[in-house]
Amino acid sequence: MTLPISRFAGGKLTTAFFPFVLPSPPSDFLLIFAAALSFLIVVKNPFSTFPSSLRLRLRSTPSLSMRRTPPPPRPTLTFSSPESLYDWLKPRLPPGALSSWGTSPGTKTINNLWLELSQGETSLFLPSPSHDPLSEASSLAVVAEDENTPITPLRAVHVAILNIRNLRGALLVESHQLLSDGSMRQRGRPLSEKMRPGETVEEASIRAVEEELSSIAAASGSVRIVSGSYEVRVEEKASDSYPGLPARYVLHSIEAQVEGLPEEGEFSTDEVGETSEKFSIRSAIFVTKHFWKWVEDYPTISQ
Repeated sequence: MTLPISRFAGGKLTTAFFPFVLPSPPSDFLLIFAAALSFLIVVKNPFSTFPSSLRLRLRSTPSLSMRRTPPPPRPTLTFSSPESLYDWLKPRLPPGALSSWGTSPGTKTINNLWLELSQGETSLFLPSPSHDPLSEASSLAVVAEDENTPITPLRAVHVAILNIRNLRGALLVESHQLLSDGSMRQRGRPLSEKMRPGETVEEASIRAVEEELSSIAAASGSVRIVSGSYEVRVEEKASDSYPGLPARYVLHSIEAQVEGLPEEGEFSTDEVGETSEKFSIRSAIFVTKHFWKWVEDYPTISQ
């Protein structure tokens, strides 16, 4: 590091000045004392001379936030079986809510929610009275509830959103899905994936491409993340998959380009992740096919 000339000048001035202040000290002592004081003058407040080039490198590092894992999950409610989860939820959700799960179009079953909890993709909490959607520490606390007034639980999910664009800048949007029960589920959003415990946004995004686009795209190495595109926001809304159960989504979004995709028109892909792992769970509903299209002007849509 090159130091300012004025700092060295200050050291020389100190050496020249001390013979008049200290009458006849030993020469070795004088030299050591002056050198030490000059060093203190030079390094005083080192952060004030932080090299500008290093500051620029820190600001321009795009992958630090993207690669950061979500905060360690707080203690969440756990259940030994789908039946125990059902019994716990029933008095805490609006009447008739559970009966609509898996029967209304686009909804999932109690088995799906239990699988999400078991695999760490979803957490259930009893929100505290000081519920603040922007503060995970205050809103996702497990609290005691009154037996006469059960608290409605909150489903919390970290979601990786991959905004894939083609060469002309159009955004890839999943228009709808074919489910294992033969029904269609409307989507209208970019490629997204629930994040697993300890998984980075980049890892979850690559996994999403492998599971939902690999039947038509190239290998996962063809996914190119756009530097500096990482954004995060928090949203709360009613869940489309589980009516009556409010949800809190931490949305981690990045921009990317994926080789091997059609550049124009609409196309479909087969799901290769959920079906192979989870179809053995009775009554669970899963995606079997994804339908995609390129959109020129796309508004931000909540998960």
